[in-house]
Amino acid sequence: MVLKVIPGAGRRGSGRLVLALLAGAFVAQPVLAQPSAALTPHQQLARDIYRDVIAFRTARGQQQVPAMVAYLVDRFKKAGFSDEDIQVTDYDSEGEKTQGLMVTYRAKPGSTDKPIVLLGHMDVVDALAKDWVRPPFTLTEEDGYFFGRGTDDNKYGITNLTATFLRLKAEGWQPSRDLVLVFSGDEETGMVSTVAQARYVAENIDPAFVLNSDAGGIALAEDGTPVAFRVQSAEKTFATYEMTVTNPGGHSSRPRSDNAIYELAEALGKIAAYQFPVRATDLTRSYFATAGKLTPGDLGQAMLRFAEDPSDAEAIATLQADPETVGTLGTTCVATMLSAGHAENALPQSATATVNCRIFPGEGAAATEAKLKEALGNDTISFKLVTDVTESPASRLRDDVKAALRNSLDKRYPGLTILPYMESGGTDGMHYRTLGYDTVALSGAALKASDMFAHGLNERLPVDSFYGGLDHWYWILKDLAE
Repeated sequence: MVLKVIPGAGRRGSGRLVLALLAGAFVAQPVLAQPSAALTPHQQLARDIYRDVIAFRTARGQQQVPAMVAYLVDRFKKAGFSDEDIQVTDYDSEGEKTQGLMVTYRAKPGSTDKPIVLLGHMDVVDALAKDWVRPPFTLTEEDGYFFGRGTDDNKYGITNLTATFLRLKAEGWQPSRDLVLVFSGDEETGMVSTVAQARYVAENIDPAFVLNSDAGGIALAEDGTPVAFRVQSAEKTFATYEMTVTNPGGHSSRPRSDNAIYELAEALGKIAAYQFPVRATDLTRSYFATAGKLTPGDLGQAMLRFAEDPSDAEAIATLQADPETVGTLGTTCVATMLSAGHAENALPQSATATVNCRIFPGEGAAATEAKLKEALGNDTISFKLVTDVTESPASRLRDDVKAALRNSLDKRYPGLTILPYMESGGTDGMHYRTLGYDTVALSGAALKASDMFAHGLNERLPVDSFYGGLDHWYWILKDLAE
């Protein structure tokens, strides 16, 4: 075992969206990145930025987003971006200070093409050092992987976009249209900065389209063979509810037949067993029709059968049993947190469960809540919606964006299938789609399903994937703004 801890200035503090990756095969062979011992100047730059931004514990409660913003601003200024090119904005996100960062790469004089906006988020889901094998906020290279919180979600996207801007600036390149980085500070929580930045973009920039670094990317089979490039073209609405049971309570030595914890537990069992109606759209059926050809075994056959007939019960059962495909078939709701009781020797006076729902486009939060209540059959359980709900339409994959992606992709995995899909999770992109902008996510990462640890323990990204994707945005932006 080779273990390398990558030190670096910029470390602060101490210890969206899961890609549904396919398991099929493809004949193209990957273009392997150079080994760590022979890095190009651009690779070294990106590695240094990656190391430094992962060192910021930009999770809720840590107050580290402003420090990361200051670090990035310093990088951009040293590369030649002026004060007028850089905009830092303060936000109060559910009682915590955060910031957003926007950086504009100015077009050559006389340019008239509409700008392109590029998205990423600087915050992460928190990670506790006591739970991880390696320190979560120190970039560690081991056995062909980079480990650390945000190595995938989404500090790889932040690193790749930032390094690409610095590379293009160093080359003296002038784009034919403005390119605008929009980095949010609370995508994983309140999305206050996200919403405000989206409105600012609509009112002051009005881009031709929006590209997101926070989803999509290259799906690899478990043997490392590339399967498809997945383009996030739609995403489900998310809504979080608090379900609460109340009770008079009493002394624990005098149990009563009704108990708030037991009643809530019974309700959660019903939610666990409930399946929302199966839904299909042109996008999801098209996705399964293509993915089924690339996915071996029963799962691939189920995809093909569902694409042909969305009422096929056997296909539905197979797809709903797989965590990677269940979210594409309809709304899902799952309990994520619990809170109950007030003393060990007292009967609980209340018990609350947090239930997170990912709602299929067109269904809406009100209808979802009604379905949950119907499944429970208990009108004594109160429901409270604790999130703002954003519903967004699907985006088209524009011909010019597809052509630029094709060109970039062919330099890495020639001929690889481009596969638009609906995200089961949520990203900043939903707020731009809601405002009417075609928004697609095109991460440069290449991952196997077994490498997906975003939001979980020991998050990681293959070293080859990190270096292999560093030209991804470079070629896309060159094609779209030459």
